[in-house]
Amino acid sequence: MNIAVINPATGKNIGSVPADDAGTIAKKYAAARAAQPAWQALGLTARLGIIKKFRDRVEKDIEEAALTLTRDTGKPISQSRNELKGLLGRFDFFLAETEKTIATETVLRDGTALVEEIEHEPLGVIANISAWNYPWFVGSNVYVPALLSGNAVLYKPSEFALLSGLTMARYLHESGVPADVFQVICVMGDVGAALLAQPIDGIFFTGSVATGRKIAEAAAKKFIKVQLELGGKDPAYITDDVDVKAAAEATADGAMYNTGQSCCSVERIYVHEKVYDEFMRHFKATVDSFKLGDPENNETYIGALTRGKLALDFLKGQIDDAVAKGGRIVCGGAQANTASGIYLAPTVVEQANHEMAIMREESFGPVIGIMKVKDDGEAQKLMNDTEYGLTAAVYCRDQMRAKKILSGVNAGSAYINCCDRVSPRLPWSGRGVSGVGLTLSTYGIETFTRPKAWHIK
Repeated sequence: MNIAVINPATGKNIGSVPADDAGTIAKKYAAARAAQPAWQALGLTARLGIIKKFRDRVEKDIEEAALTLTRDTGKPISQSRNELKGLLGRFDFFLAETEKTIATETVLRDGTALVEEIEHEPLGVIANISAWNYPWFVGSNVYVPALLSGNAVLYKPSEFALLSGLTMARYLHESGVPADVFQVICVMGDVGAALLAQPIDGIFFTGSVATGRKIAEAAAKKFIKVQLELGGKDPAYITDDVDVKAAAEATADGAMYNTGQSCCSVERIYVHEKVYDEFMRHFKATVDSFKLGDPENNETYIGALTRGKLALDFLKGQIDDAVAKGGRIVCGGAQANTASGIYLAPTVVEQANHEMAIMREESFGPVIGIMKVKDDGEAQKLMNDTEYGLTAAVYCRDQMRAKKILSGVNAGSAYINCCDRVSPRLPWSGRGVSGVGLTLSTYGIETFTRPKAWHIK
């Protein structure tokens, strides 16, 4: 059986990929398990050289990879290029930091009598179940440090980013990663019970809360390493001490970039009553300036909805719910009139409140609810009124005031005068139903190893 690849911007079939089943997945796992010891024994220096070749290959073929990504997902071509260019800095971080992060540590040397050491061994064979919204970012956060640490990887790309997943595999293999050490698993919909049934040593997943729970339940029976990134309902608060125009432009971009289909998109905004009217004026003007259309056009800012009608129906449901509960549509609110594909005009709803789904459920699209607040205390209370805890932002000239607010917000990442940002130097983690575990930073390298304690007498 083959899986059809549909370009969401045109609705046309652009290819097909052979689908894996229980039998092929078991064979791929067995091959990865057999190949992993030799990959580990190859040594870190050699693995660093191979991943450096992969990094250079991505840089060389950015245009090819970006066009494939755009046709896979409907992401505007300029933003596909940005994802791949941003990837290079992550590669450089992993290449620079892995050796010292996983080097054997001597923690005690008592003359000649006793030495205590901590060795960092690879987990073994891991499953990397990736996402469609930033497939290169999300995937490489896992498989690059995993491979560098000596692991073999079973990589499952989203069914909405299959061609990009196969492109990654081709670049890795041509750079020197053995075919059995990095293997692509292609299945539709669910993560595939057959993949989770294999005796893997770790599972790293990015996706929905519902699927994350299923994975956690399956993995609990195995006692293996689990990392789950499950999205967010990320808030931003605009204080009265702020450059209002700059804050409006920044948060509009944070809400609508990648057609709002980002894990750390701004998903709800609270604005101090003293600057609310001015903020709304600048925010609307910024959103109105975003060009919607053909993702292969360099000027396009809002692309197609990757999941098509499924996403459109969900988002329109949130918008209708908000209007029914007193919200006012400032702009957008309807399906865009395009020749093909499914697009939603970027939508801003003011007079929002926490009875509305748009302020409580993850949207993952070009919609945003905005609410007026009287002071910092009310804003902080509302920011915490969620089961998610991925990121939170405060825009304020007084950094101490911003830090005080954010220190009381339950989120894995705190932004002051910025938003929708990920750094390879900082851990990427969520709280609540935003997930468990982490990627990125030196902690995100170490997570692909397990310590062995040496007592040497």
